Amino acid sequence: MSVQIVLIAAILTVFTAFSTQLLSLAVQPGWMTGLALILAAVAIAWTAVIIWSYMLVRPAASGMPGRALAAGLAVSLCALVLAPTAYAARMAYVSRDLVHHLFAGNMGPVVADDPWSGTQRVNFLLIGADSAPNRPGVRTDSMTVASVDTATGATTLLGLPRNLEEVPMPAGPARARFPYGFTGDGLDSHGLLNEVFQYAENHPEVVPGVPDGQRGPALLKETVGGVLGIPVRYYAMVDMKGFAEMIDAVGGVRITVEEPIVYGKYREGLLPAGTRRLSGEEALWYGRSRTDSDDYVRMGRQKCLINAVARQADPVTLLNSFDGLATATKRAISTDVPQDLLPALVELAQKVRDNPIKSLNFVPPLINTAYPDWRFIRHKVNEALSPVPRTPAPAAQAARPTASPEGPVTLDKTCG
Repeated sequence: MSVQIVLIAAILTVFTAFSTQLLSLAVQPGWMTGLALILAAVAIAWTAVIIWSYMLVRPAASGMPGRALAAGLAVSLCALVLAPTAYAARMAYVSRDLVHHLFAGNMGPVVADDPWSGTQRVNFLLIGADSAPNRPGVRTDSMTVASVDTATGATTLLGLPRNLEEVPMPAGPARARFPYGFTGDGLDSHGLLNEVFQYAENHPEVVPGVPDGQRGPALLKETVGGVLGIPVRYYAMVDMKGFAEMIDAVGGVRITVEEPIVYGKYREGLLPAGTRRLSGEEALWYGRSRTDSDDYVRMGRQKCLINAVARQADPVTLLNSFDGLATATKRAISTDVPQDLLPALVELAQKVRDNPIKSLNFVPPLINTAYPDWRFIRHKVNEALSPVPRTPAPAAQAARPTASPEGPVTLDKTCG
């Protein structure tokens, strides 16, 4: 009984005080394999103790009712031991399978003291991909760079519209083919930014030496990084339909809808204004609907949705919905984040969640998507990411973040 009390206390402590560290272990296959084996051994040993105890203390001559009651109690105790350990072992297996399926191979030893190699900021390209039967290939209709301060977790989302034209290409074969900016292949193509991904997949010669499925992300990372003037280190791409499954797996997302949003191919749905919990399908349409609005309004909602998901995806929620979330993630997400970086990424994600998330969208009137000023874009990015000394503001003003006509970095108020 003393051992059992200590075990229960230890489990409760781990799940409450060390939930972030627990998630860090959940993304390490070696730990997951070891945990599954330990849990199996504990379950077998504990069950053996229960059965042995029953054999020692069972009533010798209490008749059938007494024996049935004692046997039923022993079976119930075995079930109480086996059920949670079996569930935990299953979760360990699912985690191990997800990490091996989704994340790239090891990138070499990561220095525990500084897994980011002294980098002040790490930049992730977040891609929302949409494919349809009447549309060949994949269109990256949502492109956002999350620039994260590795020390504090302070994050700025830099949004690029899908319809940027004549985007400068990175040095090498891509720039040699498009020296004056990307113009597409001329076949049902408008030469927009959201076509770069599929163009690279269809034309191996512009990204030599890179295998199928990786050429698109590789070229898009370099292209977006060149536009913003920052190195884009990793990417994560989510399929729109899979995104809805992921939202459902965590029980929906609570968000403020500032104005009614019509959604559905035939305008069959309406998201009324107000704060509510959206299902996966509703969240998907919240982020993609352009009815009675445009691409730029949609981009603002997408940043708001990313903000809301980041804040509400706490460790306990993720653990409770881990099985369903892992299944949806395997179908919906592709990324080049290496396995060895995952524990550090989990810790960084917790810091992100504890900080306000700012955003800067390069949309009209800030820029002209047909004739963008690339130097101006890079200047605004540098301005947004540079540390700015803060002075105490009057309380009345501090509660009202504002935006100038030039489009500085603003807080996403609708995600609160």
